Amino acid sequence: MGNSMAHAHDQHHAGIVRLGRLDGLRGIAACGVAFTYHSTGLFADGALASTNPVVHWLHWSGWLFVDMFFVLSGYIFAHVYLGRNALKNGTDLADFGIARVARLYPLHLLMLLLTVALFWSKPENTVLAFGAHLVMLQALVPPVAQTFNGPTWSLSVEAMCYVLFAMGAAAGPRALRLVTGLAIFLALFMIVSNAAPEGPYVRDNFPRGLLGFFLGQVLWHQRARLAGVPGWVLAGLIVAGLAIPPAAFGAILPLVLLTFPAVLLLGLRLRWLESRPLIWLGDRSYAIYLVHLPLRDLFLELSGPLGGSAAEIVLGHALFIAVTLLLSDLALRFVEMPARRAIRAGWDRRSQRAALA
Repeated sequence: MGNSMAHAHDQHHAGIVRLGRLDGLRGIAACGVAFTYHSTGLFADGALASTNPVVHWLHWSGWLFVDMFFVLSGYIFAHVYLGRNALKNGTDLADFGIARVARLYPLHLLMLLLTVALFWSKPENTVLAFGAHLVMLQALVPPVAQTFNGPTWSLSVEAMCYVLFAMGAAAGPRALRLVTGLAIFLALFMIVSNAAPEGPYVRDNFPRGLLGFFLGQVLWHQRARLAGVPGWVLAGLIVAGLAIPPAAFGAILPLVLLTFPAVLLLGLRLRWLESRPLIWLGDRSYAIYLVHLPLRDLFLELSGPLGGSAAEIVLGHALFIAVTLLLSDLALRFVEMPARRAIRAGWDRRSQRAALA
C-alpha cells in the first residue's frame, strides 16, 4: 500500500530511527492481503468454506489489511519528514517527489508491462486502463481501478495522499493541521455516505486512503500521550473493532478508527515485530503486494482453480506463498533497490549541476 508499502520510507536519512516494529507489521499486513484474502481465488467456489470465525474473517475480510497499510504509512511519513522538518521549500518538495517515484514506480511499471503481456486479452484491460495505470491515476477511474494489476489502485490513492501531505507540510504546521482535519472529515463523510456493510467497493478507495493516512499523522502527533495508554486498553480496542458487525457502521470504519490504530500503538511496544523474519517480510512487502495477484491469475489461466481437498488447500497455499516470496525477494534485489539507487543518483547529479550553473 503503499508506500505503506515503502521500504523504511527513506529512513536512511541522518537522525531518523527506523521503526522496525512497524516494518514487521507491514510485512504481516502484506501477507494478510496476499495469502489469506487473494489466495482464496486459487480455489473453486466454496472450497475454503469454514465455520472458524478467524479463518472466515481472513478469507472474506482480509482486504481490510490495506487500510492498515494506510495508517502505518501516515505514521511513518510523519516520523520521517515531520520529525526532522524536512519539507520546507520547493527543493525539499522536489526531493520528496523524486524519492517517492524512485520507491514506487519502477516495480509498478515492470508489473504493469508484465500484466499487459499476460492479460491483455481480458476485456477490462483497455488502452484507457493502461494509460491510467501508466500515470498512476487508476483509482480515480472506477472501471479501471481493478484492471491489469488490481492491487495497485492503492498506489494511486497513496500518491494523492503524498501530495496533500507534502504541500501541507511545506506550508507550515497550521496548514498541515488544516489539510489533515479536512481529509479526515471528507473521508468519514464519503465512507458513511456510501454506507457499505461489506466490501470492498471501488467508491471507497479514495476515502479509505485519506482516512487511514491522515489518521496515522494524528497518531504520530499524539504519540507521547498515547504511549501511556495501557496495553490492555489497546487490546480491548482491537477486539472491539473486530467485534462490531459490519452492518452497524460498515466494514471499514470500526477497523480504521479502533483496531488498526490500536494495533500500531501496541506494535510499537512489541520487540518480536522487529525479528529478522518479520523485517525480511517488511522489506519485501511492496513486492509481495505487487507480485502476488498476477502470479495467482497466471496460475488460474494455466491450470484453473484448485479443489477443496486438504492436500490441495495445504499444497496450493504453500506453493503460492513460496513462489510469491521468492519472486518478491528477486524483485527487491534486482528491480527495486537498483532502480531506486539509479534514480536518486541521477537526481543528485542533476541537482549538483544546477547548483554549479
